Amino acid sequence: MARLILFNKPYGVLSQFTDTAGEGARATLSDHIAVPGVYPAGRLDRDSEGLLLLTDDGRLQARIADPRFKAPKTYLVQVEGTVTEPALESLRRGLRLKDGMTLPAGAEAIAPPQLWPRDPPVRFRKTVPDAWIALTLREGRNRQVRRMTAAVGLPTLRLVRWRIGDWTLDGLAPGDWREVAVPTH
Repeated sequence: MARLILFNKPYGVLSQFTDTAGEGARATLSDHIAVPGVYPAGRLDRDSEGLLLLTDDGRLQARIADPRFKAPKTYLVQVEGTVTEPALESLRRGLRLKDGMTLPAGAEAIAPPQLWPRDPPVRFRKTVPDAWIALTLREGRNRQVRRMTAAVGLPTLRLVRWRIGDWTLDGLAPGDWREVAVPTH
C-alpha cells in the first residue's frame, strides 16, 4: 500500500532529507519526518513555506510533480507594493520570463490570510505597502512565483504553498505532517 504524507515545510528547511551542499547546519526534511522510504513529490525552495507532498510510490510522485498532469498549485504570496488589476491581469494571461512564456495563472488579490508567524519575520517598511495575492499555477519552473510577481512590479516578501490539487495545509502547523489516503484515480 502506497503512502502519501502532507507536510507543512517551514521557512529555511530544504526539500530533501540530506544537506548535499555539505554545510550540515541547514535544516532538512529529516529534522521533521522519520518515515523511511518516502520522497518529496516536487520541490519547495528553502525560503518558501507550505505544502510539500511525500510518497513512497514513484508513479504517484511523478503524477503529482509532473506539469503534464496539471495538478494546480495555489500559493499565498505577500508582495511589496499595491496590487493593481493590470498586474493581476498580466499574471492571468501569462508573461514572458527569461525562460519563455508562463502558462495563464489564477491570480486574485486577497485579504491577509490567517497564517502562523514566520521565523525570521518578513521585513516591514513603514513607507512601502504590502499586499497578498492568491496565485494558482499549472506548471512549476524554478522560482517561478517570485519571478512572476517581480515581473509585474510586486516583489515577493513571503511565499506559502497552500494547495496542491485536492490537498491543502488546513490544520497543519509548520513542521507538522499527516498521512492521508492515496487517491485511486
